[in-house]
Amino acid sequence: MLSSVNGWPGRILVGLKTKVAAKKYEYIEHTADLGFKAYGDSPEELFTHAAEAFFEGIVSLKTVKERIERSVELEAGALDDLMVRWLHEFLYLFDTERLIFKRFQVKLIEDNRLQANVGGEVLDPARHEIKAVIKAVTYHKLYVREIRGVWEAQVILDI
Repeated sequence: MLSSVNGWPGRILVGLKTKVAAKKYEYIEHTADLGFKAYGDSPEELFTHAAEAFFEGIVSLKTVKERIERSVELEAGALDDLMVRWLHEFLYLFDTERLIFKRFQVKLIEDNRLQANVGGEVLDPARHEIKAVIKAVTYHKLYVREIRGVWEAQVILDI
């Protein structure tokens, strides 16, 4: 059975398990800020989709090439804290080195630790039009949760 919410494919119900259909993330309305919900069948996929939403909010990922690879290793006290640290790491790399990423290979999320490889390039103003300037990753309305096999996160970014 396929449900539909606002015209997009929703979740496919198979027995007691729920799987996410084609949706990776969606932007949500929030006054003066940029918010999104990300989805995944695992914590690793959820964090991948959240990173894609983060960078798509800055530039069109279609314009980004993979010229640089970085390893990312993070720890936090809880999974929602790990999400904030994950996205904050990208904000730091963007602010300090002007790096934008489009590929996110989250290899491990275990005991609130994350290991990943990411690929992208240095921002090129001639090719990358800035959509929004992100000032901070906030805890406002933040959640990371799993419901019947589907992982979901909500993140509000201060712009």
